[in-house]
Amino acid sequence: MARKPKKKEIFALGNEVVVEGALLAGCTFFAGYPITPSTEIAEGMAARLPLIEDGVFVQMEDEIASLGAVIGASLAGRKAMTATSGPGFSLMQEHIGYACMAEVPLVIVNVMRGGPSTGLPTNPAQGDVQQARWGTHGDHPIIVLSACDVQDCLNMTITAFNFAEKYRTPVILLLDEITAHTREKIVLPRSDELTILNRTTPAMPPEWYVPYEETMRGVPPMPPLGSGYRYHVTGLTHDEHGYPTSKKSEVNALMHRLFRKIDQFFYDIHLVETIEVEDAEEVIIAYGCVARSAKLAVQKAREDGHKVGLLILKTLFPFPRPYVEKLARQCKKIIVPEMNMGQISREVKRVNNGRTQIITLNRVDGQIITPLEILKKVYKG
Repeated sequence: MARKPKKKEIFALGNEVVVEGALLAGCTFFAGYPITPSTEIAEGMAARLPLIEDGVFVQMEDEIASLGAVIGASLAGRKAMTATSGPGFSLMQEHIGYACMAEVPLVIVNVMRGGPSTGLPTNPAQGDVQQARWGTHGDHPIIVLSACDVQDCLNMTITAFNFAEKYRTPVILLLDEITAHTREKIVLPRSDELTILNRTTPAMPPEWYVPYEETMRGVPPMPPLGSGYRYHVTGLTHDEHGYPTSKKSEVNALMHRLFRKIDQFFYDIHLVETIEVEDAEEVIIAYGCVARSAKLAVQKAREDGHKVGLLILKTLFPFPRPYVEKLARQCKKIIVPEMNMGQISREVKRVNNGRTQIITLNRVDGQIITPLEILKKVYKG
């Protein structure tokens, strides 16, 4: 029996591992504009994409144009992504809305830094969480993921591409400067260990194709433009053929389908990691680099006899409500440490609905929340 190829180990930054994950997921197009602290992603894609078949890297004049190019590449059939930080993410918001309305699968990696405006360009923060959910105007569903360590950067990048293709939607992956610039040894999976999803393409002849038809999953098949299937792409509300409409029945049908294709698959999209929650009387809810501090805090608290558990959010939106509700019914206290003024804690409080005590721990000075700071909230009682 032939031996399976040995797994490859690399010692890399979180940003560099995002590049590995994107290539493993099948990404062949990147357009972007360098910005701290996400620049290593653009640099990595610039070096790697030209070496693969059909790989294309384009440095654009700004972040608005970057996402426009990514949208065009995806419509042409490519798996496409961009990466940015802070002000660049703000510039992308109009095109994010366009991609949501036109149902264009793509991945945006936002490496969060201190803000607002130019803020703290080289310091970590988690201040873009609610912007990722609500930054573009209008009602819209969105999938927002997070990574807490370097191995997670690989896994969640692949997951982001899979979700984008499966649900025909933009997916935002939020890192922070600490996670992006931490260097660790990780193991790259073999191709036969990966599940890589691709968008559904039409099975019918071009003359029968209805580009935005209602389907059981709510996700219409998507052919590459130029492959013989004609359809109209617009940011306006449109009918099932893609043509602009303001007819109430057609607008309602479109908007409800956009939400339904995400809402009915929460069980698939909600990704969390739990540590010591089975008997926990106190639970920490964390994400990103703060989750690493929280892991150490839980370990120390357990050694000191405190029944503390940890819920790490890998999916930030749609918010993993069932997991938080269950813990709120179970425990006496929930602690939410985050490097902002309280963005996920608002979601936790909303879901908690007064069931248990919610304690927040916030830093906005560009410094990481330490395990000791979290432990103080645990021991305070």
